[in-house]
Amino acid sequence: MSRVLFDVNVPHHVARFLTGHIVEFADKRGWRELTNGDLLTAAERAGFDVLLTADRNLRYQQNLAGRRIAIVALSTNIWGTLRTSPGLVTDAVNRARAGTYEEVTFPRRRTRGLSL
Repeated sequence: MSRVLFDVNVPHHVARFLTGHIVEFADKRGWRELTNGDLLTAAERAGFDVLLTADRNLRYQQNLAGRRIAIVALSTNIWGTLRTSPGLVTDAVNRARAGTYEEVTFPRRRTRGLSL
C-alpha cells in the first residue's frame, strides 16, 4: 500500500483505480498553488510515496536526483481516455519505488470523421 498524491491536473475519478492505496489530492491539502519543486518537497515531508501527475515536463523542470518520492506521469489527463485503460495507471503506481520516474502513455483514441 502506497500513499499517492494526485497533482491538481489529474482527475479525481482516477482514484477509483487505486484500491489498496491511500489517495489524497493536492488541491484538498491546500497545495494548489505550489510549484513543482515545492510540491515535491511538501509531498516528501508529508510522507507520500508517489506523486501522480499529468505534467510530463516535470522531469526536465526539476532535478529529481536524491528525491525519495516516486513520480508517475500520465500522458493525458482526459478522463475519457484514462478510464479506458485503468490497468496502465494501477500497474505504474504498483511498480513505483522511491526516487523513480515513469511515464504512462495511453493509446490514442480513434476519432470518427471523414477520411480524406
